[in-house]
Amino acid sequence: MSAELPNTALPSYGAAAYDPSGDGTPVGVELDRLAADEPDAPAVTCNDVTLSRAELASRSNRLARHLAGLGVRRGDMVTIGLPNGWEFYVAVVAAWKLGAVPQPVSARLPAAELAALIEIADPAVVLGLETADGRPWLPAGFEPDPALDDGPLPPAVPPYWKAPTSGGSTGRPKIILAAAAGTAEAIVARAGATRVDRGSVLLVTAPLYHNAPLTFSLMALVDAGHVVVMERFDPADVLDRISRHRATWVYAVPTLMGRMLRLPAEVRAAADLSSVRTLFHVGAPCPEHVKRGWLEWIEPYKVLELYAGTESIAVCTIDGEDWLRHPGSVGRPVSGELLIADEDFRPLPPGEVGEVWQRPPEGARTYHYIGATARARDGWESIGDLGRVDEDGYLYLSDRRSDMILVGGANVYPAEVEAVLESHPAVVSSAVIGLPDDDLGSVVHAIVQTTEPVDDQDLAAHVRGQLAGYKVPRGFERSATPLRDDAGKVRRTALRAARLPPR
Repeated sequence: MSAELPNTALPSYGAAAYDPSGDGTPVGVELDRLAADEPDAPAVTCNDVTLSRAELASRSNRLARHLAGLGVRRGDMVTIGLPNGWEFYVAVVAAWKLGAVPQPVSARLPAAELAALIEIADPAVVLGLETADGRPWLPAGFEPDPALDDGPLPPAVPPYWKAPTSGGSTGRPKIILAAAAGTAEAIVARAGATRVDRGSVLLVTAPLYHNAPLTFSLMALVDAGHVVVMERFDPADVLDRISRHRATWVYAVPTLMGRMLRLPAEVRAAADLSSVRTLFHVGAPCPEHVKRGWLEWIEPYKVLELYAGTESIAVCTIDGEDWLRHPGSVGRPVSGELLIADEDFRPLPPGEVGEVWQRPPEGARTYHYIGATARARDGWESIGDLGRVDEDGYLYLSDRRSDMILVGGANVYPAEVEAVLESHPAVVSSAVIGLPDDDLGSVVHAIVQTTEPVDDQDLAAHVRGQLAGYKVPRGFERSATPLRDDAGKVRRTALRAARLPPR
């Protein structure tokens, strides 16, 4: 039986989501229409500040006119290096209203990384970060001249509605342009499949320069929703904001989900999650004990997981009820197709691990790279993941192709070892890498953050009780800080490089 899985009898995002023609309502026009219809309705909240739809429209229109004065035109990129907050959304909407493409980056991006990104993005202006090449930039907190007109601008459709960045496994920056133009219809096209219902109260609990929180919060904003964005991601504060704002759709990475489960029992018991219709997670593997903990805390159907790279070539989803029938799976395709193949691109049968190749819906193009070349073969593309499918077509991920450790000829997937380590009651976070070994080629090495002292023998025994012996780390080291960032990402390549002798 081939592991090639066409998307049949399943709900689909549809190729219309990726129509680059720009047919539809310009997203800036739609946001101004929402403001005219309900000017006092909340649009964005951060801490104790809420911008109404009218205030968002007014501020973004004024900023757009200032950006136009700096030379921003339709099709230009606008690099946004602002922290989480309402100012970030004003900047995105201002870019849209000029037909420009918002290109978010970390507000703490080092100067060297910013310079490398500017080299490939060539933005017309940078917000929040100082440039070194003389191009225009505006500091965080900048306020345009209040004398500037804050009324609607002429309609303009951005050729691409977002341009998130990724360092990927190479460490070199690349830009991933969403192939869809900046129309309201294109932006909300996949709302149904991800349960971002019209008028959602969406809670953002991760950095906005990452694709998932960016995408889904903008989707809610355009679809008459209220976006509640957090500056910091304290687990108890997440519960408080869910209750205070009656959040209906909550984004959380598995790292934060685990931290919330570790809150004192009385804090969790007092939490009011009754407003939540969807707890959505994506972007990193979710350890089984964390997933099961949430399925016991709230109704399983409310927990929705999505698997897709920023490229969205193919997209899989699975809710908690389906996950209990297929534990460990990230779901089946709701858009596009999957192919599991070996190193020679030969299709593998269900149950065998290989590289996950993807193909978008027929006739669709979901993204364009700047600064990178797609890994493609015979119409299929890969973002570097390894996995398998079962007989029912459900996908189970193993790890990244670039992160796999070869120990004496046997494959070790770091994510599998990390999941076991993090099921230890004293381990908060972990990162597993391969280090050179004269005998075996590579050996497994673990870096752990713990809540209390725990010796290496205890950790090794914990792993040995659940995994084969060659997967047990040969060495352990301790970290005083989390190994994953607020988006749930771990930079294994950088961790490994820091532990190798200089060349």
